Amino acid sequence: MPTLLTDPRSGGVKKSSGVNVLPIVAETWAQVRDDSNTDVDWLIASFNGKSKTDITVIASGSGGIEACAAALPENAALYGGVRLNSGRFVTFYYAPEGCPVMQRGRGSMYKNGVLNVLEGSDREIDMKPGSTESSI
Repeated sequence: MPTLLTDPRSGGVKKSSGVNVLPIVAETWAQVRDDSNTDVDWLIASFNGKSKTDITVIASGSGGIEACAAALPENAALYGGVRLNSGRFVTFYYAPEGCPVMQRGRGSMYKNGVLNVLEGSDREIDMKPGSTESSI
């Protein structure tokens, strides 16, 4: 599902951002948002293997922000979303120190395209290892 952005220099002509968010990301996010599903309340997505454009789910589970923060890998640019205890939803982009520089830049460039797939989020948070719901 390529996402689009508007180039203001060309009078609003749409062009692809280059990111390809695989359908599994939207499917897993639907599980996170499903009120009847208690098995999945967070997801982490990143680049699919060595791909420079494909984004897929690399982890998901239950346990809220604390479990999601504990599952953050330290070597890749990451996107994700979490259901809070209040029933609200937040998203995040995280690029740790161990992330390759080129992937960090590419990840930052694709951030809006990926987070747009995670519809219904209230806001973006600053996620990092050790984050808790009370700290956001």
